[in-house]
Amino acid sequence: KRLLDEKGMSIRALSAQTEIPFETLRRLYNDTTIRYERSTLGKVCETLNIELSELLVLVDGGE
Repeated sequence: KRLLDEKGMSIRALSAQTEIPFETLRRLYNDTTIRYERSTLGKVCETLNIELSELLVLVDGGE
């Protein structure tokens, strides 16, 4: 959310630029994605000109 908000970009605009389905990006945006496709992450990072570490942050689940 933060990255798109900072760039003033909507999910639909990102979908159009990356050719990634809107629903896939909506799940990323809302942090409800369970499995991440490498190609999806790569396209998002490339399009937004960011590093993967800016897109995903690993959090210890306490397990």
